[in-house]
Amino acid sequence: MKKIELLLAAMMVGSTSLFAQTPVSFKVDLDQSAGKMSQGMWGVFFEDINMGADGGIYAELVKNRSFEFNEPWMGWKKLTKEPEGTFLITNNSKRKGNPRSLKIHNPKGVQLGVQNEGFRGMGIKKGEQYEFSLLFKEASSGMRIRVELLNEEDKVIGSSELTLASGSDWQSGASKFTALETVAKGKLNVWIEGAGDVEVDMISLFPMDTWKNRPKGLRKDMVQLLADMKPGFIRFPGGCIVEGRDLASRFQWKKTVGPIEERELIINRWNTEFKHRPAPDYFQTFGLGFYEYFLMAEDIGAKAVPILNCGMACQFNTAELVPMDELDTYVQDALDLIEFANGAVTTTWGKLRSDMGHPAPFNLEMLGVGNENWGPQYIERLAAFKKVLNEKHPEIAIIASSGTDPDGERFAYLDEQLREMKIDIIDEHYYRPPSWFLSSVSRYDDYDRNGPKVFAGEYASHTTRPNGPGRSTWEAALSEAAFLTGLERNADVVQMASYAPLFGHVDGWQWTPDLIWVDNLNAYGTPSYQVQKLYSTNTGTDIVPVKWNGAAVAGKDSLFASSVYDSITKELIIKFVNYNSKPVQVNFDINSKKKLKQNAMKTTLANGDLSISTSFEEPLKIQPKVEQVNYKGKKIADTFAPYSLTVIKLAVQ
Repeated sequence: MKKIELLLAAMMVGSTSLFAQTPVSFKVDLDQSAGKMSQGMWGVFFEDINMGADGGIYAELVKNRSFEFNEPWMGWKKLTKEPEGTFLITNNSKRKGNPRSLKIHNPKGVQLGVQNEGFRGMGIKKGEQYEFSLLFKEASSGMRIRVELLNEEDKVIGSSELTLASGSDWQSGASKFTALETVAKGKLNVWIEGAGDVEVDMISLFPMDTWKNRPKGLRKDMVQLLADMKPGFIRFPGGCIVEGRDLASRFQWKKTVGPIEERELIINRWNTEFKHRPAPDYFQTFGLGFYEYFLMAEDIGAKAVPILNCGMACQFNTAELVPMDELDTYVQDALDLIEFANGAVTTTWGKLRSDMGHPAPFNLEMLGVGNENWGPQYIERLAAFKKVLNEKHPEIAIIASSGTDPDGERFAYLDEQLREMKIDIIDEHYYRPPSWFLSSVSRYDDYDRNGPKVFAGEYASHTTRPNGPGRSTWEAALSEAAFLTGLERNADVVQMASYAPLFGHVDGWQWTPDLIWVDNLNAYGTPSYQVQKLYSTNTGTDIVPVKWNGAAVAGKDSLFASSVYDSITKELIIKFVNYNSKPVQVNFDINSKKKLKQNAMKTTLANGDLSISTSFEEPLKIQPKVEQVNYKGKKIADTFAPYSLTVIKLAVQ
């Protein structure tokens, strides 16, 4: 494969002599719409991989807050050495979803303490407020909690006290305090003071400054990066998370809604998936559950695209199947999810949504059944889902998997079967080297315009793998930019597209490359993020043909182009990729009866070094350059930088 990439690169460099001095002329037929473009085409894919949820976008700073990990003391350590029986982990099976708690027996009233290490430490910011909270019961009179935030040198940088009221029922307590220092690897001490007994659970620490200031909400900077993309949709919760290593560990949405203290934790499948990146402390607490996913989508103006298990575990792991005569539970989960999202408050699941704080429906429009599943067994189960969903909810579009790869026997079988079934949307995935993306720009040119629509549900250009933080290169991103011109040119067929995975934590990643990298304090977008953002913030309503000697601009001389018209803003938007080491002069001849304004906005993302990437030290090493330009008449004559993606936005009267 490397030889092919080198040959392709050599061809690109050599081809520049064909047009280095003479402008290349493209024809843009503005008045001849080639089809309608989905308004929600460019979206984001979220999966809890690489510490994307717990330790990531979910802003909880305490790891194993309810002692439900397989090892109840994981993430915690005792600060004082006391007699056996002082600290007891109790297990009450009557408590829904959260049976364990910590019981403290302290008849002599000595000071007792426990420390939590956080998710690879705790990111604390100077001057910001934090809220400590917990559940407790049966506290002896006079008992209190003192909490301390520590920096890397164990210096106290924030503290607070909380008196515990007596009572036999579980009750909540909370206190707020301000951090005195910024640290990336902080810790939390919890001191229990006073003689007697107390039982505690859900020991928690959140920043007050969350997304939209929601209590115990999401990490603001990470959601902001998504909001800045203006995505048309959010696909959740994955990904392989949906399938599970076995059916017992599959994602079950009903266990992720309702009171947070009742949500049932499970081990994250990425905990042991890769031997080179073990993560024994990687669990899913579901503080970020289906309600929060729907809410996040609504907050940033994106459609929610949930994916559900189809009765099959990951076929790379156990390949467990639920028998067909036991599939009804899985189908009912889909029906109940639609009710949770869209149902009236008088329905069972609609009432739960309302009780959680959202009486209005979430207006769910589509639902995925299965993720990267394949074979006749998948088709059989999908058909059972389709029959019931079409009968009871014909308004919901069904998304189906085309397997793990964009070609081969497995893909061919599924593509044929799904088209015969008249499935609504086929979910295609491709993780491939840059050469594949460059050579596959015309992939959808000949797809059936009357058949199922396509969801490019997971894609990323991989130069090497695994390559670690900061290696999402400009080479990979520019090859994706070229490929996306082909998706946009065929937007009447490809109606949705999302890069994957979304987030990677530098101290907790399993898979690379990723769109956005984070640590405990900061987040930045990779070159691929900049590409995705330029597409998603420059969408249109109509596909506009752009041709070179009557053919699509799809890789000849390493040039790629697409164009759209936005009938709402009345703008022509042209995207152009120059995948050459030299600048190129281009004339875009606009064929239209409409009048074009002379002033245009030109945005360029470029770098002569394909190997560069962004980092925490240089998060904007490659970033868009925006400038106003003037063009004459109905011709856009310009010179485009080497190795560049350029977006030109021109008002139409």
